[in-house]
Amino acid sequence: MDTVQQQFTQLLNRRNISLSTKQLDQFEIYYKELVDWNERMNLTGITEREQVYIKHFYDSLSLSFFVPVTQIRSIADIGSGAGFPSLPLKIAFPHLEVTIVDSLNKRIQFLKHLCDKLAIGNVNCVHGRAEDIARLLAHRDRYDMVTARAVARLAVLNEFCLPFAKSGGTFVAMKGQDMQQEMDEAAYSLKELNGKLLQTHRFELPVEESTRHIIVIGKEGTTPRKYPRKAGMPLKTPLLRV
Repeated sequence: MDTVQQQFTQLLNRRNISLSTKQLDQFEIYYKELVDWNERMNLTGITEREQVYIKHFYDSLSLSFFVPVTQIRSIADIGSGAGFPSLPLKIAFPHLEVTIVDSLNKRIQFLKHLCDKLAIGNVNCVHGRAEDIARLLAHRDRYDMVTARAVARLAVLNEFCLPFAKSGGTFVAMKGQDMQQEMDEAAYSLKELNGKLLQTHRFELPVEESTRHIIVIGKEGTTPRKYPRKAGMPLKTPLLRV
């Protein structure tokens, strides 16, 4: 184990997460495949090894600091990009049944290849727009937890993600800083989509000391039939109180 993995392991140990040699090997495979494929397609702007381990792997696992992942079985990761946060969570918590939805087929091909290289099962990579996939019975109102680690505002993410969560399930949004305005404007979309704000957690990402927020939203009922609206509408005209 070199210094980067030692630091990664020590930081996780402080959060009561311990990784086996096999799991650490999987994270290293993940890093190498990410950098290799990134030369041919745009997966991430972060390629320096220590930064990948902190800003992608540790940051993805930070969800489990505040949400009892061991009590959750099925998760859907919406707009996962290069597999964050769902695949680091899957490596650390192998019991998870993961569905990844992404609109770019090249990214889906990378994720399928990565899962083969990592030798992990129970990961379903779905190519399509979240608004379309959430209309399918196989995915609508189905998952224990839905995640998004995305740049879209919370009012938009609510419409992308809450339709995937089952009644009694949760949507966990992983966001940066300055959340108050987003939280205020998201209130109407939460009401429309049968969501309720449960918790907001703030923490500092180690090493670079940047602020992160984990927003935990409960799903209080099935998704109303009119949501999500057709592809493109949530981004163009978010659900905001008029």
